[in-house]
Amino acid sequence: MYYNYRKQRIKSALIICFILVLAIFATHHIYYKFQNERNTDYSSESLDITFHEEAGDKVTLTRVTPVTDSVGLASQAYTFTIKNNMTIPVNYTIRLVDDLEMIFEDGCGEYQMPKDIVKVAIKNNKKTEIYSLIDLNDGILAQTKVKALAEEEYTIRIWTTKDTTLQAGAVRHFHGKIQILEDDREVAILNRN
Repeated sequence: MYYNYRKQRIKSALIICFILVLAIFATHHIYYKFQNERNTDYSSESLDITFHEEAGDKVTLTRVTPVTDSVGLASQAYTFTIKNNMTIPVNYTIRLVDDLEMIFEDGCGEYQMPKDIVKVAIKNNKKTEIYSLIDLNDGILAQTKVKALAEEEYTIRIWTTKDTTLQAGAVRHFHGKIQILEDDREVAILNRN
């Protein structure tokens, strides 16, 4: 009886290739399915804003955890993309404001974190700027423009400064909301698809 090893190797190689292609396709499909479910879309007159976390535009700290800036820059990230749908540049402002709705819902009005111990970092194009929340004028993190039909991606991180007199682990809350204002007039609103 004659057994052809060459045919068997080709057959095995084809089966392995088929399984690899199927695994890559399935992994890619599953990743993007969950990524799209996680994204929250907002829009204004000319801008589309996509928040890439389940929290959407909500930013929360629920405990005093004093850390250095280098550790704070590795804390939870809130990422979003701003896309210009116009053929002209569009000015916009990014603000971090108190989320009064969440403060009321959580019933934590008396447990608010002092703004002088809250630090916030905003990163765009590999440039990171760090602010103390109390130093922000009207909560403004950035005022800039996006080029025609272009996209800008941002990452915001928030933490408590190591220079606090509050005890570590103290139950204090900060509930914030990221707002994007187009031409300083219109707040981007949630798309309800």
